[in-house]
Amino acid sequence: MEPALTILALLLVAFVALGVYATVKAVGAAKRGVDRTITQARRTVEDTTLRAKSFGQVGVAGELAQLRLSLRTSMRATQDALHAGAAEDASLAESVALFRRLSAHGLELDDELKRLEREPDRATVAGLLPKLKERTQRITHSAESLRWAARDRARQFADDDLDALNAQIDIEAGALRHWDVNESSQASGAGASATTPGQGPGTDWPEPAASAGPSVGSSSTADEAWSGPAREENPQAITAPDPRLRTTYPWQKSTRPETTN
Repeated sequence: MEPALTILALLLVAFVALGVYATVKAVGAAKRGVDRTITQARRTVEDTTLRAKSFGQVGVAGELAQLRLSLRTSMRATQDALHAGAAEDASLAESVALFRRLSAHGLELDDELKRLEREPDRATVAGLLPKLKERTQRITHSAESLRWAARDRARQFADDDLDALNAQIDIEAGALRHWDVNESSQASGAGASATTPGQGPGTDWPEPAASAGPSVGSSSTADEAWSGPAREENPQAITAPDPRLRTTYPWQKSTRPETTN
């Protein structure tokens, strides 16, 4: 009895531990989902605000907003492209690592631009704008280089796969049309047999003898070839049979001589 109670107690403890673990994982996943949603919403609001400032404001504030907007747009596009490519191509892991290092510089520049937006000394900020633009261009250029390299690599792989697929389809199509090869070989064999001398159609007819002019022998040969057996040169005359030599039979009546009155 005691072993059964011990087993039941262990099973109960295992179920409780499993339930606690599943609850903690579910809460963590829900928290991460909420944080992701909040971060995305905050990012969308901030991008919309920067876009409005870049078009609605002039001077130093508008330029700072435009720099931040271009930096964030380029970095986000590169991040999405690299993460999508790394899921299918493991060789992009090094590119992802380089982008993380570049992202550190991009985040640092974005924070600096964000602080300068609240800076009341506009003259000092205007003096810093050339260097800030140069840094932004360098970071965005590097991000664009990684992004387009990843896209070109994916497109090249797709082209190679398409070429290999086209070659396989051509081979399969040729195998499916095997009767064309057989028919062409049979036709070539029939043509070769038709051109063999002495065996083609028309060679059974005798050819007329070659001579300088028409002769009796040549005309008779041509007539025999086209008309069949030779005709008798001297046909015999048809003569009436002699009635006296005709065989008489008992049932036949004798012919009475004619009398004149």
